[in-house]
Amino acid sequence: MRQINIETLCAQKGLRITGQRRVIAQVLSEAEDHPDVESLYERASAIDSGISIATVYRTVRLFEEAGILERHDFGDGRARYEASPEDHHDHLIDVESGKIIEFSDEDMESLQKIIAERLGYKLVDHRLELYGVPLNRSPKSSK
Repeated sequence: MRQINIETLCAQKGLRITGQRRVIAQVLSEAEDHPDVESLYERASAIDSGISIATVYRTVRLFEEAGILERHDFGDGRARYEASPEDHHDHLIDVESGKIIEFSDEDMESLQKIIAERLGYKLVDHRLELYGVPLNRSPKSSK
């Protein structure tokens, strides 16, 4: 996952950056996963103990409304966030571990456009999430 500087995106969108928003932006920029609000709060409050969970919720909502963050629901009941990517990518979610793998595939992109055209549409956007289990899991963990 490529790091995106959230604070720079905020400046580009004209958002005022307070000290606490700066900390939350830093945590989001450094995230190598797709954290939920509780994870963001834990990480941000470790940097600035004055940050409340309400501040994290408000900031995430503000960043999402400004188009800086994308919200995902990967089926675990928690909204997860990532910086709005410059380059499109899709997600593969390991349903056993919760690991989220970002990928891009030109064949998949072409196929989605073809399907939309067959159905009489021009594709303007999409979001693809694949859910799977590792092929090489041990027999003990088999369900």
